[in-house]
Amino acid sequence: MAKLWFKFQRYFRRKPVRFFTFLVLYLTAGSLVFLHSGFVGQPAVSQNQANPAAGAPAEGAELPFLGDLNLGRAFRDTGETSSIARRYGPWFKGKDGNERTKLGDYGGAWSRALKGRVIREKEEERAKYIGCYLDDTQSRALRGVSFFDYKKMTVFRCQDNCAERGYLYAGLEFGAECYCGHKIQATNVSEAECDMDCKGERGSVCGGANRLSVYRLQLAQESARRYGSAVFRGCFRRPDNLSLALPVTAAMPNMSVDKCVDLCTEKEYPLAALAGTACHCGFPTTRFPLHEREDEQLCAQKCSAEEFESCGTPSYFIVYQTQVQDNRCMDRRFLPAKSKQLIALASFPGAGNTWARHLIELATGFYTGSYYFDGSLYNKGFKGERDHWRSGRTICIKTHESGQKEIEAFDAAILLIRNPYKALMAEFNRKYGGHIGFAAHAHWKGKEWPEFVRNYAPWWATHTLDWLKFGKKVLVVHFEDLKQDLFVQLGRMVGLLGVAVREDRLLCVESQKDGNFKRSGLRKLEYDPYTADMQKTISAYIKTVDAALKGRNLTGVPDDYYPR
Repeated sequence: MAKLWFKFQRYFRRKPVRFFTFLVLYLTAGSLVFLHSGFVGQPAVSQNQANPAAGAPAEGAELPFLGDLNLGRAFRDTGETSSIARRYGPWFKGKDGNERTKLGDYGGAWSRALKGRVIREKEEERAKYIGCYLDDTQSRALRGVSFFDYKKMTVFRCQDNCAERGYLYAGLEFGAECYCGHKIQATNVSEAECDMDCKGERGSVCGGANRLSVYRLQLAQESARRYGSAVFRGCFRRPDNLSLALPVTAAMPNMSVDKCVDLCTEKEYPLAALAGTACHCGFPTTRFPLHEREDEQLCAQKCSAEEFESCGTPSYFIVYQTQVQDNRCMDRRFLPAKSKQLIALASFPGAGNTWARHLIELATGFYTGSYYFDGSLYNKGFKGERDHWRSGRTICIKTHESGQKEIEAFDAAILLIRNPYKALMAEFNRKYGGHIGFAAHAHWKGKEWPEFVRNYAPWWATHTLDWLKFGKKVLVVHFEDLKQDLFVQLGRMVGLLGVAVREDRLLCVESQKDGNFKRSGLRKLEYDPYTADMQKTISAYIKTVDAALKGRNLTGVPDDYYPR
């Protein structure tokens, strides 16, 4: 066999032309086999297909769909289109409620090419581009929800998020910002002004500087229109000056929660108030702040069109928060002039610093900075993250530092304190799961958790003690108080920052306080990760901090810090 192979090699070395001829013939034969594989396994042709005249439809009847390519074969529906419809939702379908195309499952190169083409065409059908529009931070063109991603934003991602919430329009701006809405409240501009590539999809346009690339989402039918889940706010007394507090009013003899919420959503208002047979829409204001809830029995009048829902009375309103975003507190920018003082937003890791930054930015309209640089936070919209902490362009500086030298570098500080049991778990989740992720079960059960508590629990105490000792002007805010009474506590924080407190703006912050940096809370541990020894150690630290706070005539730690 070896001798035969040697003779074969020697023959082709002497006759290279024959070798290349043989190679070309071999590749040609392989190509023919490959092309032939695309046509094997064809379904049998029915008599109607073999004889079109026999099965021809009557004149004017709709012809059956045979695909985009005239290959002369029927397509088999394998359920793949239904899975795609589930993925993209009802807005992905045609006007008749059915998928516009069917995908076959036959094999071969033609099959793969056809599937790719059909899927691309279906993706194009999910939304229709309608133009480039002017956008203004003071008066948004699309006034629904919004989100930013300065690293991975794509056209599809924006459309998908807006469609899931039932909006009619999706708009992209600055290559990384996505806005949703039910109507466009801006003027059309030249297409050349939308000139920025998407951060996550080079070659696709995602608006421009204060310019919005707007798409209309192709909903299946009007009944498929959803406004997302309206949030129940409670039962409230009728405001004194109703026309000023809630400027839009409509009589609804057949009142239902859906009808009132839909009306206020369409009118671009974040509040829907049901008053028996009248629907009122508006914003939370000082005339109607939603701070004093009444007993729900006072609002327990059944809706005329919904047997199991309450629609309030002329004197006591049932209030829902719609999916319309309150834009009165969404504009943010850098300080117009360099700040003369550096103010720290200091906290132990896991104490809610990122959440507090979100609240401060909404309440003041200015970006916050950081002692560090976290690319993931910058990509999510914290534009002050990239600035040097001494730049003077941001309203305050996030820091977890606790050394004397680092503390004395600041002229004042907001010291955010949180229950150590909650703070340690939050920081452990962040360390192993990201800002809104969760640590894996193996991390809690492994050596990581005990070692983490041993190292971080003492730091929780020394962090507060150091800031109380070395800080020049320290405002102590308890995380739990901020959650329970955001209006008052955030007002204190904004006051220290030297910004005039606007009550309407604080009320706007209340309606969207969670932002995108709150863990869902759905993945709670089924057991207490703290051992008896851990609890004993942490309780001693809590008592030390409590005594230090009271020694400076400050409010001690909240009662729920201990015992566990």
